[in-house]
Amino acid sequence: MKDFLKSLDSLPILVKVILAIPALDIVWGIYRIVSAIDAKNTVALVVSIILLFVPIMWIIDIVMILLQGRVWKLA
Repeated sequence: MKDFLKSLDSLPILVKVILAIPALDIVWGIYRIVSAIDAKNTVALVVSIILLFVPIMWIIDIVMILLQGRVWKLA
């Protein structure tokens, strides 16, 4: 799991933004779920699963990528 997280963290910002567009944002949803599982944080896992179905999450992801270089995650 750590390899998956590191590989997505090491992507260039342009690729991260492309993966945050509405149809591909599922990648970042899975990233949040895997991150919560890796941290063994049950609350973060539940919130990450709920955020997977929030339709405007892609906007938040793009803003966070442009401001901080990574998506928003709880764990």
